[in-house]
Amino acid sequence: MQNAELIGLTRQTALKRNLSVIANNLANLNTSGFKGENLLFEEYMMPVASMSEFRRPDRPLSYVQDFTSFRDMSEGDVRITDNPLDVAVDGKGWFVVDTPDGERFTRAGNFQLNANGELVTVNGDTVQGQAGPIVFAPDETNLNIARDGTISTSAGVRGRLRVVEFENEKTLRPIGRNLFIADGENNLPTDMAAPRVQQGALEGSNVNGVNEMTRMIEVTRAYQTVAQMMKDQNDLMTNAIQTLGTTDS
Repeated sequence: MQNAELIGLTRQTALKRNLSVIANNLANLNTSGFKGENLLFEEYMMPVASMSEFRRPDRPLSYVQDFTSFRDMSEGDVRITDNPLDVAVDGKGWFVVDTPDGERFTRAGNFQLNANGELVTVNGDTVQGQAGPIVFAPDETNLNIARDGTISTSAGVRGRLRVVEFENEKTLRPIGRNLFIADGENNLPTDMAAPRVQQGALEGSNVNGVNEMTRMIEVTRAYQTVAQMMKDQNDLMTNAIQTLGTTDS
């Protein structure tokens, strides 16, 4: 395969990956607490074969590679739902949930009660309070969640939501199901002394649908342009071979 086609192929691979990321952002446009993802690209320089017999010095070839992705950790818009089990974090902070793999963190506050009366996420993970899981009796009414996360019902105070913060939120790694994990010993969660939450509301996705659709159109056009360039390069090579073959005959 010729160098031009190899370079075009690396560009197409990067664009395809970028298109998948954009599609995932759009698919989660209405997912509570979702954080949009973006790719970072870099130039990868590769020299051609090194031979002292060449008349001209080697020329490096410039390839494209997506070397990492990052999450936009900005807050999404808060919408009122009037559901007493919906909770939005106002400002910084993350809810803590207990999963089979350990503690995980989320901004999605669309909670519910399981069969045991425990406060859980939509995926069934237990929402953690300052003293562990928050459990309600079947006959409790008048659920109220104060601004500091304190939960009370007709039976009195039931606990307080555990809300944590991180020194660098950008190091949080998504693991699916709208959950994040803290990587590294230098970015451990710290319990917030005075968290601010809002009952009956949910933080929406921070993805801007118009921007993502614009990006999708741009990436699709770029992919088509590269495909056409590779086709033209191949046609040029085919014509050259046919011309040389005719000349020899």
